[in-house]
Amino acid sequence: MKFFSVDSPLYKFMNRLMDVFKLNCMWLLCSLPIVTMGAATTAAYTITLKMVNDEEGYIAGPFWKEFKANLKKGSILGVIALFACYAVYLDFQLYHVAKQHNMMFLIVGVIGIYLIFMHIVFAFPLLARYENSIVNTMRNSYSIAAKFLGRTAFLAVLLVIEMAIILWNLTTMFAGLLIGPACIILTISGFANSFFTVIERENLMAEQEEKEAMQLNGEPISGDEDDI
Repeated sequence: MKFFSVDSPLYKFMNRLMDVFKLNCMWLLCSLPIVTMGAATTAAYTITLKMVNDEEGYIAGPFWKEFKANLKKGSILGVIALFACYAVYLDFQLYHVAKQHNMMFLIVGVIGIYLIFMHIVFAFPLLARYENSIVNTMRNSYSIAAKFLGRTAFLAVLLVIEMAIILWNLTTMFAGLLIGPACIILTISGFANSFFTVIERENLMAEQEEKEAMQLNGEPISGDEDDI
């Protein structure tokens, strides 16, 4: 029957769900040491960035390959993110225990959440897709989030809704354990991939315009000369 064929929406959905489940299991396994959570997240993004373009093939092999390749940088970025989140958590704890709920702790906490989200939300996708230093990766994450601020805010709302659904009750928490982290990573990948595509197109157009301007001015263009 057509409903159960390999081209049917049901088959494609179940196939994607199984891929998400496999990816989630590998992410959980590689995140158990905690310090390697960043590397596992980076590896997961290399898969999900292909998923949103329907380019993914095998899951396990590419994941392990990217996990090893990004073990150092990914782990460092993950530890930075964890420490930053813990610092904000402590700030809110101080706000709750402070006499008369000192508003300064609340303000610092809200600003901290904003800065962490902007610097981290696209940092792991960037690390998965481009070669760069950790500092520049976090800066680029902030620049991209600021450039597409409206859609980034919408992404933040979607992530809050996903987390609320996962934490709704014991049943959703169990489902969240099975596929939750991978679903969140996949959601961010959809936005990140569209942003990266726009920026890459803009950079390509800028390079072409620069080459045309150099040609008009009679300046040599690097790369046009024969290699010796």
